[in-house]
Amino acid sequence: MASRSPGSRSPRGRDTDRTRRPSGGRGTRPSAKKKSPGSGPQVTTRAIVLLSVILLLFASYTASFRAWWGARQEIQATKAERATLNAEIKQLEENKERFDDPAYIKQQARERFGWVMPGEVGYRVIGADGSVRGQVPVLDEPPEVRQPQWYDKLWGTVETAGSDKGNTAPKQDEPTKPLEGEQ
Repeated sequence: MASRSPGSRSPRGRDTDRTRRPSGGRGTRPSAKKKSPGSGPQVTTRAIVLLSVILLLFASYTASFRAWWGARQEIQATKAERATLNAEIKQLEENKERFDDPAYIKQQARERFGWVMPGEVGYRVIGADGSVRGQVPVLDEPPEVRQPQWYDKLWGTVETAGSDKGNTAPKQDEPTKPLEGEQ
């Protein structure tokens, strides 16, 4: 058999030397594609689908998170309002207990209304302009008498029109007709 030189072909047309490099150039692979410097990273369909799924999940979780956050804020506001109301209730209960004491009632009557006990003399200092000086108890104004409006009067007549109480006119009897056989 004759010796073959490196790079010679076998009878089947294959290279027998396995150390031979491909003809694509120095150290390059024939399957590698060269990218042009102007083209950026390629976006694949798989990346677009993945990105859209992530955005969809983000949108759905955002709506849920917003509802959760709103409910949490409402709970906090309700707890704060409840604590305020409980403190107010406690203060009113203490005030109610104070009014069970007759001495406290006497004190409040003296301070608020200027009352004096029997046998005591109450004094008021009157200034040059005729007004009372010092702390003067003031009573609440009586409620204002409200005149009924025209529509209230009208509705009152509608209400009384259907009742039997308002019907005081005497009924007039129809004259009786003699029967045909009687006359």
